Amino acid sequence: MLDIRLFREQPDLVRTALANRQMDPSVVDEVIALDERRRTLVRRVEDLKAKRNAASKEIGRTKDAEERAKKIAAMRAVSDEIKQLDAELRELEARLRSVLATIPNIPDPRVPIGKDENDNVVVKQVGEPQEFPFKPLPHWEIGTKLGIIDFERGVKLSGTRFYILKGMGARLERALIAWMLDLHRSQGYTEIYPPFMVKEAAVFASGQLPKFRDNLYHDAEEDFWWVPTAEVPLTAMHMDEILEGETLPRYYTAYTPCFRREKMSAGRDVRGIKRGHQFDKVEMYIYSRPEESDAALEKMLADAEATLAGLGLTYRVVQLCTGDLGFAARITYDLEVWAPGLGEWLEVSSVSNVGDFQARRANIRYRPEGGGKPRFLHTLNGSGLGLPRTMIAVLENYQQADGSVVIPEALRPYLGGAEVIKPQ
Repeated sequence: MLDIRLFREQPDLVRTALANRQMDPSVVDEVIALDERRRTLVRRVEDLKAKRNAASKEIGRTKDAEERAKKIAAMRAVSDEIKQLDAELRELEARLRSVLATIPNIPDPRVPIGKDENDNVVVKQVGEPQEFPFKPLPHWEIGTKLGIIDFERGVKLSGTRFYILKGMGARLERALIAWMLDLHRSQGYTEIYPPFMVKEAAVFASGQLPKFRDNLYHDAEEDFWWVPTAEVPLTAMHMDEILEGETLPRYYTAYTPCFRREKMSAGRDVRGIKRGHQFDKVEMYIYSRPEESDAALEKMLADAEATLAGLGLTYRVVQLCTGDLGFAARITYDLEVWAPGLGEWLEVSSVSNVGDFQARRANIRYRPEGGGKPRFLHTLNGSGLGLPRTMIAVLENYQQADGSVVIPEALRPYLGGAEVIKPQ
């Protein structure tokens, strides 16, 4: 949520930000009009309440019965007007909050201006795509031949975009998750195991609602929303709290399955496990003082890169432009890993500084050391990493000519020392 003072004091800043995001900036005028009307009503209500209080005192001092009755009647009219204006004010404030909730964060000045993903900027690349002495297979062929991915039974159970991991496939997924969590704990993050269903207020706090309502799964009868990412419970964990400044920064990591309605075009990403309605992900999350959030972003990006480096994968860092930036983000770096079977770069992590955008929605503040008024803190989030695309990268990069897959050294202790996945 943006600070309303930005619309009052720097409306052109917000207009420019929305235009750079390829959005209609006219909503700024609507916010300004609603805010001005709200403030006018507040002043009117305050004046009427002061008038009513003064009249009450006069009535108490009035001895003449007829005069007293006239003043009571006049005060009743004032009270009726106050009641009417209070109702209008509540409706106006709800409308203002509703409009503000649809407006994305303002991009950091360092974010390149662009229309879409084609204008993103490759910051660096680590490693080169390896040359194979044979034609590398896509992961769906590798997984099927090894007997570790069962697409047919996944569809039988749940429909399209679902699959079953079995044997070493299931174990490899579990090993990746456990290794990532252990790595992030060594990097200073506290592991959290959150609920996988949360209240609507928690989904709103992270910025998923109202914009992404159609992409979320929720219970029709109760206030349960299936998490689309661990970012949601990690944001809401400290909702409506004031944290002590000396406890910041706070580093959290969590594994969750993630549930999203994937709306894909026909013929795009329809094969394999690249996109689905359910997938696993390990998340990193930081609560930071505002003046330290840039440093926290650098740390999180380095920690995500270390995850890919630990798996021995070729990857690149891409800075998103304004037109491709996520709703809540001020600045984002994507980490993309090379998948030789698919012949493309796959996003496995997005690392973002959100500023105080989520903290305002969730009402999370901190008390500065040495005293002072509580302030909104900054939050940052990043995948560390997302499955199953990391699984795709491992299978496709470590495939061998005989159809087997070499297990990355970092994962072997989590798989009982196994070094190779062979056909079952």
